[in-house]
Amino acid sequence: MTPRRATHDEDWPALLALIRQAFAGMEGRIDPPSSMHRLTPEAIARQAVEGEIWLIGAPVLACVFLTPKPDVLYVGKLAVSPLAQRQGHARALMAVAEERARALGFPALELQVRVELVENHATFAALGFRQTAATAHEGYDRPTSLTFRKPL
Repeated sequence: MTPRRATHDEDWPALLALIRQAFAGMEGRIDPPSSMHRLTPEAIARQAVEGEIWLIGAPVLACVFLTPKPDVLYVGKLAVSPLAQRQGHARALMAVAEERARALGFPALELQVRVELVENHATFAALGFRQTAATAHEGYDRPTSLTFRKPL
């Protein structure tokens, strides 16, 4: 399936449900809990305007949020329905992220992964990302997230 950019008339509650379903495996594994718990359909609609959201499928099977930062294109909320995993959707969305970064003049992609999600560290390393930092969420005295960057 070909990725497409989200438009203003998407089913934002359905997209939120997809993200929650895809991120459900993090429950009880990461501390603090995922920011997806604070995500709303309205916030997703804003992301589509202020950044970009790319989707695969109808109904949506996979998504990724792209946000311009001062020196990178930030990749967030990469989510694939458990029913559609291992079919290349995440890889296709990451290829779109690279294309968009180049088109927008960014020299790199950046993303964050929770410390506990070691399988995600390996996945992003296999896609050419390298860890560049470790950060702690507010109120934590230990690293809770790792920052990964991929030069383009």
